[in-house]
Amino acid sequence: MAESVVRVAEAEARRIEQKFSRYRGDSVVGRINASGGKELAVDAETSHLLDFATRCFQVSDGLFDVTSGVLRRLWRFDGSDRVPTEAQIKALRSLIGWQKVSWKPPAIILPAGMEIDFGGLAKEYAVDKALSAIREITPVPALVNFGGDLRVSGPRKYGTRWKVAIESVEKTGEMAGMLELADGALATSGDARRFLLKDGVRYGHILNPRTGWPIEHTPRSVTVAAATCIEAGMFATLAMLQGKRAEAFLKREGVRAWCIR
Repeated sequence: MAESVVRVAEAEARRIEQKFSRYRGDSVVGRINASGGKELAVDAETSHLLDFATRCFQVSDGLFDVTSGVLRRLWRFDGSDRVPTEAQIKALRSLIGWQKVSWKPPAIILPAGMEIDFGGLAKEYAVDKALSAIREITPVPALVNFGGDLRVSGPRKYGTRWKVAIESVEKTGEMAGMLELADGALATSGDARRFLLKDGVRYGHILNPRTGWPIEHTPRSVTVAAATCIEAGMFATLAMLQGKRAEAFLKREGVRAWCIR
């Protein structure tokens, strides 16, 4: 049974990667990005993610923007000191802005030259879908963990909680804390692995789509608990986008979260 569970989860993750990867020309995202400003009809699952992206854009006042992925052409958060120039960033800003996209389900019109990128949503969505697939074949308690974003189907055998470590932002592999989870999901956003360092300034990977530059004064790490992984990921990213106001935002929204600065 364990092997069957793994196969089902892996198959669902691969399906979502193939369908929504920005790197594949034959994916839904690839077709949207290559549509050249022409109207394109999408299926119900893609509509769900586009609706969720719209919600993220609205609740973040435009800071969570799935069209901002074009900035990856300039920003490579590989620990180096390669910081782009303001002129380079300015040249891309005209290609950013969800408000420029016509989204009237099931039809989307993406202006020529713009792109969408579900990178901030797809992994967490894959966690949720993989767990749903597992539930269809077995009632045995399960935990799905994709790169630290995870969801459980309920308590472990005999009702005990799952124990989940929060990784230290200072030393990879070391633990900053331990959480216990009986149901729901956890997602983490942070700069422990994705950053640039130049002239003593650390640039985290959470970018402001309006300026094209990293958000300043963000926590080093934000871990959020929610009913689903995609919701936990959304709130973790939204908190990072708030910069120095991250903790106040999470408190105002009534979100269970753990921040490390």
